[in-house]
Amino acid sequence: MKIENSKIAIIGLGYVGLPLAIEFGKKYKVLGFDINQARIEELMAGKDRTNEADLEGLQFAINLAIESDKVGLTFSSNKEELKSYNVFIVTVPTPIDQFKAPDLTPLLKASEMLGNVLKRGDIVIYESTVYPGCTEEDCVPVLEKYSGLKFNQDFYCGYSPERINPGDKVNTLTKIKKVTSGSTPEIADIVDSLYSSIIEAGTHKAPSMKVAEASKAIENAQRDVNISFVNELALIFDRMGIDTNDVLDAAGTKWNFLKYKPGLVGGHCIGVDPYYLAHKAESLGYHPQVILSGRRVNDNMGMFVANKLVKLLISKNHVISNSNVLVLGITFKEDCPDIRNSKVIDIIEELEQFNINVDVFDPHANEREVLEEYGITLIDKITKTYDGIILAVSHKEFLEIDITQLKSSNSSVIFDTKAFLNRKLIDSRL
Repeated sequence: MKIENSKIAIIGLGYVGLPLAIEFGKKYKVLGFDINQARIEELMAGKDRTNEADLEGLQFAINLAIESDKVGLTFSSNKEELKSYNVFIVTVPTPIDQFKAPDLTPLLKASEMLGNVLKRGDIVIYESTVYPGCTEEDCVPVLEKYSGLKFNQDFYCGYSPERINPGDKVNTLTKIKKVTSGSTPEIADIVDSLYSSIIEAGTHKAPSMKVAEASKAIENAQRDVNISFVNELALIFDRMGIDTNDVLDAAGTKWNFLKYKPGLVGGHCIGVDPYYLAHKAESLGYHPQVILSGRRVNDNMGMFVANKLVKLLISKNHVISNSNVLVLGITFKEDCPDIRNSKVIDIIEELEQFNINVDVFDPHANEREVLEEYGITLIDKITKTYDGIILAVSHKEFLEIDITQLKSSNSSVIFDTKAFLNRKLIDSRL
């Protein structure tokens, strides 16, 4: 296959798939495919609820498709339209289940769908985060079963881990170096050339798909472990009456100190990917210690924040039952609407165990999505005062709020989990 003859279908149009579809759509014939028809209609209208898309680039790629049948971006939820494409890039979610085990259901369903449209010579590239070996051991058998074709004879695969950072308008898709790989050396070259044609920062061709899969898994596991270290320090220094951020500022004066900050660790990557790596390790008879211990620390930070607030309220003689607490922010990170695997939920659920009335305000989150995902009704605006206030997410809009006006009394407690607010205004912070 010559890359100029590539007709690319992007499977899944979320935070990862849409930016890819736009960039490839500027140079190739591209179909953005999603099973959610509402999402398709939204994108065809030039809108994006995730706020990740370059809307000018989106419209440009759409207009190209109107002007030419050889280049540009179109959208569809009709599986039949996939049959006219020869490169498929899968960007569906890979979550974990309630037992912290990998849930490959979206990935395997996408593979099943593609198996029904695969032709000889087609290439399926996976971007979804998985454990090493998943593409060949889990996805390929599904592709073979439903296509009746033979892997590496009739069709081929590639793996190129996504590196999208939701909400980041500087380190965007084209500005981040891309790891690529293929199921044969020749396919690896084709996959690398495809991505090289849109990634300004360049590419790194891994020697195998397993290496590429492993690289993604350890990127996030490493960050998770580093954050868990400072989170554990925060737990220790809290007992000592020491401000963790003061300690980090002091230690950070050394040139080689890595200045990670304590906090909630959620999202679709860092809070999930270590479990994929641990799952694979355990299937091979190795029980990881560092990776899972880091996860345990980070998974318990929401409970710590809630209990710390309760202790502060008690110290100021508040009656805990039926007290009122405001949580500012529910997305997993600042200045973006992504609520996937948000650890703010842990704070809310723990507070409710104390029979505390919790209001949640977030100007970025979608009210319907929050209600469907977590059963929480966001407040549209802040209209009353509170006994306790938790700054859970550092949205820039929260700096514009006079937080002292939200206190129901002088004894109200303000807890800042992000060391974001004016230190003189708060009672405690992580």
